[in-house]
Amino acid sequence: MRIRIDHHTCIGSGQCALTAPEVFTQDDDGYSALLPDAAETATRRQATQAALSCPVQAITVTDG
Repeated sequence: MRIRIDHHTCIGSGQCALTAPEVFTQDDDGYSALLPDAAETATRRQATQAALSCPVQAITVTDG
């Protein structure tokens, strides 16, 4: 699974970190960031729920 954050689209709402705190955090500027090894340890459900919670659809989850 590959989790991608479009940092040009992210507005820093924090919904991803609230929805999947095991996968996402916020950087020093308040924007979305993946936790280390999150793509390997996260479940597809966690990543997908976080992507769906993003109000600007800045997160994509794909295979591979």
